[in-house]
Amino acid sequence: MAQILAPSIQWQMKITKSSHKASPITSNMWGSLLVRHDKKGAPTNSAKFRALAIKAESGVVNRIEKLLNMDITPYTDKIIAEYIWVGGTGIDVRSKSRTIPKPVEHPSELPKWNYDGSSTGQAPGEDSEVILYPQAIFKDPFRGGNNILVICDSYTPAGEPIPTNKRHRAAEILSNPKVIAEVPWYGIEQEYTLLQSNVKWPLGWPVGAYPGPQGPYYCSAGADKSFGRDISDAHYKACLYAGINISGTNGEVMPGQWEYQVGPSVGIEAGDHIWCSRYILERITEQAGVVLTLDPKPIEGDWNGAGCHTNFSTKSMREDGGYEVIKKAILNLSLRHLEHISAYGEGNERRLTGKHETASIDTFSWGVANRGCSIRVGRDTEQKGKGYLEDRRPASNMDPYVVTSLLAETTLLWEPTLEAEALAAQKLSLKV
Repeated sequence: MAQILAPSIQWQMKITKSSHKASPITSNMWGSLLVRHDKKGAPTNSAKFRALAIKAESGVVNRIEKLLNMDITPYTDKIIAEYIWVGGTGIDVRSKSRTIPKPVEHPSELPKWNYDGSSTGQAPGEDSEVILYPQAIFKDPFRGGNNILVICDSYTPAGEPIPTNKRHRAAEILSNPKVIAEVPWYGIEQEYTLLQSNVKWPLGWPVGAYPGPQGPYYCSAGADKSFGRDISDAHYKACLYAGINISGTNGEVMPGQWEYQVGPSVGIEAGDHIWCSRYILERITEQAGVVLTLDPKPIEGDWNGAGCHTNFSTKSMREDGGYEVIKKAILNLSLRHLEHISAYGEGNERRLTGKHETASIDTFSWGVANRGCSIRVGRDTEQKGKGYLEDRRPASNMDPYVVTSLLAETTLLWEPTLEAEALAAQKLSLKV
């Protein structure tokens, strides 16, 4: 992943007041996503991108597009808040809009809301009301102005977190005084795959056939090697606009696959930023007419899967002598390998095969600069004697609330028995 040096100040989950001059992402900004049009103004049938808005032959933007790009801030103090939550599958994002009387700076200023949980697989039809609690706010790159995106978690009317609400438990762990004292940093590498909408086949691949073998595509440039760059770049800028702590992006090993990095983020901020960035990516691919998948192995065979490698460090790891702290953390992670694997994403067994830069799902391993291990320690960390570790096991569809809180719990709150610790240290050749 791109080098990450220090966390943003946004971990307090506030946003600054947006300037009235701030504008949403308009069709002009998405211009490179448009396919060629015929003389009648209809988009051509292409496996690449669908036009975002059809322009008249004269080049005048149609009336709907003008309304979409309208800045309402000179005319009203009201703003639009897009309430976003995680649906019943644990990976789908849902949202709906609400008018708020005036701009806000903190989620505590926003009202709770509700939705029909029976339509998202999160409540029975006879008692379907689920309550949304606003938790984090970001600027809305689609509507611009003072409009916002609101990350929420879900509760019963009695105030109990519903089963798919993983944020609640994560917040409990990450607010533990021992965890707070260690100021956990997370740098999350989100990989994803872009699919052609009509055939659900990777972007840039011949329909019903395969491109050339992997090798030329990673961090590549060129029409025959890089597919979907405009989506990646549009997402990058939209995340920066929103206030998401995105730190970089790159093309991945499998053609049609991309990665972006978020972090370093402190505590619960990591999960909030990843979920908001996923929502923005869903919206962008929706406008581009391309399907987003977070499946960890979208194409079987000799192709890389998609992961969500999670870089993790604590205050003690980042200080002098931190390398020994890192090795103790690795020991704890080895003893809870199965617990972590069970929480690291659906379908991960299809990805963690011991091939394509992965370790076997059945065996825990670690190494310095070794991308075929469960846990990788950077060469720079080894040389400096302090730094971070990279957990390479999480799948691309993992829940960031689960992964970040589990890493903190296992390395900071959980203590193995002395016997188990000694056996694990011997097996892993760790001296702690």
